[in-house]
Amino acid sequence: MDQRKKILLEKIINGSYSNTAGLVVLKDGKIRYENYFNGYTAVNAVHVASVTKSIFSALIGIAIEKGYIKSIDKKVLDFFPDYDVSRDEKTIQSVTIRNMLTMTAPYKYKKEPYEQFFASENWIKAALDLLGGKRQAGQFTYSAIIGTHILSGIFVKATGQSVLDFAVENLFSPLEIHVEHSVILHDKEEQLAFFKEKNVSGWVADPQGINTAGWGLSLTPVDMAKIGQLYLDGGIWRDKQIIPAWWIKESTKEHSRWGKFAYGYLWWIIDDKEQIYAAMGDGGNVIYVNTKKRMVISIACFFVRHAKDRLKLIKEYIEPVFEN
Repeated sequence: MDQRKKILLEKIINGSYSNTAGLVVLKDGKIRYENYFNGYTAVNAVHVASVTKSIFSALIGIAIEKGYIKSIDKKVLDFFPDYDVSRDEKTIQSVTIRNMLTMTAPYKYKKEPYEQFFASENWIKAALDLLGGKRQAGQFTYSAIIGTHILSGIFVKATGQSVLDFAVENLFSPLEIHVEHSVILHDKEEQLAFFKEKNVSGWVADPQGINTAGWGLSLTPVDMAKIGQLYLDGGIWRDKQIIPAWWIKESTKEHSRWGKFAYGYLWWIIDDKEQIYAAMGDGGNVIYVNTKKRMVISIACFFVRHAKDRLKLIKEYIEPVFEN
């Protein structure tokens, strides 16, 4: 790497993207750049926020391939036969796993009631109580935390395992990613502290021990890069098929749209024609995969409000330096 370009890149990161914890760039499967900021090192995990969603998508694909989930067109309520729903509430009865994966499920709120959800004794029930409403399934409605937790409940019901145990066995261990424990947050103060804490570990779980699907996972920048490289290589890691190739293809193409933004199965589609997609989380966390350029870029960040868009950093300053 040209030393002048390196100095410029790090000056931009330290100036305009100052909550960055680490950055890893892979080109053709090899590390071209790895650096850490703000006192972080290679061993420090960061809460990657909604990047969790895309990793959970990988687990769904593995579970389908193993026969635990028969189809993403299965109705959500098929997995919760004891959930009491009124006869006249038709909308919730039509919602499928596909709707949850593509963010096209309807909800009874305009803004997610996080505090109400976190204060409940049963997060799955609280999420189901908010599913449905007057709108029909099919319209893009981004659910940062609440709706995606229903997918966790479905996953546990279908596989008979905790999300973390399944992930360790089928995804994390083969990639030598270490997520050793679940994290139970007992009250609002602990929840807020987790979001603000700069050095965390583990995977958040609800009061019943069900790991979150939409947030709550802690990874290092290298862990994130490994996930990106796994996707770039069609789900193969060291000659072993970890994630089904067909699932990667399906989950990283457009299935729904929010204005100018396209969405797959819990992945953001940056450029469908150029085959660029990303896992993106609050604060600036991102796993960016450029299929044609054979590049993976992972950026881990600690949370700050109104973090600057990392896609601009990637496209204008990182990709041009390492694409050749």
